[in-house]
Parts: sequence; structure tokens; C-alpha cells
Amino acid sequence: MADIQFYGTGRRKNAIARVYLKPGKGAITVNDREVKEYLSQDILVMIVKQPLVVTENESKFDVIAKVTGGGVAGQAGAIRHGISRALLEADATLRPALKREGFLTRDPRMKERRKYGLKKARKASQFSKR
Repeated sequence: MADIQFYGTGRRKNAIARVYLKPGKGAITVNDREVKEYLSQDILVMIVKQPLVVTENESKFDVIAKVTGGGVAGQAGAIRHGISRALLEADATLRPALKREGFLTRDPRMKERRKYGLKKARKASQFSKR
């Protein structure tokens, strides 16, 4: 018989995370590395764990995440989104708690495109009258 696992895709900025939840003791693995090794800042590790803490499932599931693109903060947000979706697949009664915290909403904020004539999205060269 196949292992029971739940899947969720999370996205934030340019980061995409494929998250699998398996029944276990609460180990979190990101790109084949331990979460504290991959995300060096404690605040980012806390962001990743938020859905599990809110739903009181910290020690019930092992998390395996494959994440690509973006920076570390965007990747942490993508993993959080993916964990939330996978938890929803595991137990639909968790939806109100996750929705109340805003973990099921994909953050739409993206980097603004660069416009011609400017140095960055909004930064223009310094104005000089003469």
C-alpha cells in the first residue's frame, strides 16, 4: 500500500514551493536540507511553521518541500502557502483557522517592471535645470 501523503503548491513573489505532508514527528526538510540549515534566520523558520502551529499539527506531520526561484523570504512565504494548502487537503475542517490567519490567500505583490527612460521601476536620473 502506498504511503499517505498530502500535496500543496505555494507561491510568493517569484518563488514556487512544492510541499508534501506525510504523517510523522514534525521534521521539516527544504530542498533535502533541514529547515534551520536552509533558512538561516529564525523569523523565516517561524513563518514556515505558522500553519502547523495555528492548526496544532506541529508533531503530526513531516514536511518535505522543494522550492525554486525568488529569495529566501519569498521562498519561506511560498512554503507557508504550500503547507497551508496541503493541510487543507489533509483535513478540510482546518479551513476556518487557516483562512482567518490569511494563510490560504496568495500574496499578489510582485516586483514592479522597469520602465524605459528610468533606471529602475520608479527611480529616474537626477534632475538638473541647467
